[in-house]
Amino acid sequence: MPVADGSGGPASEQRPPARVVGLHHVQVVVPAGSEERVRGYYGGVLGLPEIEQPPAIAARGGVWFAAGEQELHVGVEEPFRPARKAHPCFLVADLDAVAEAVESAGGEVRWDEQIPGVRRFHTDDLFGNRVEVRQAD
Repeated sequence: MPVADGSGGPASEQRPPARVVGLHHVQVVVPAGSEERVRGYYGGVLGLPEIEQPPAIAARGGVWFAAGEQELHVGVEEPFRPARKAHPCFLVADLDAVAEAVESAGGEVRWDEQIPGVRRFHTDDLFGNRVEVRQAD
């Protein structure tokens, strides 16, 4: 089935479809000046290793993390508005241990059983951005 590309006509009639070969990163945003709190949550609670940003991007604020072979970019946006629906989903080796770490840090763990055979929960980062955490196979 053709997919509209926003120009009014099916994309398949205009050019061959792009071939996506992977996902490099997902970005969430936080208020300016919150980098240390970001490190405490994503690095401390969730255990993501921080990666260095290119200098030109680092000057704008924010923090980047590795998430397996992908990355989470936490950028600064003013005015800030948390993402309540859009979210990253992290695959973890021990879902119960991560849920315990989130709860120990004062976060809410909302278990979700809507997808049969998938163990997962949703929570929010310190800024109200939705985060999904799923048990890796």
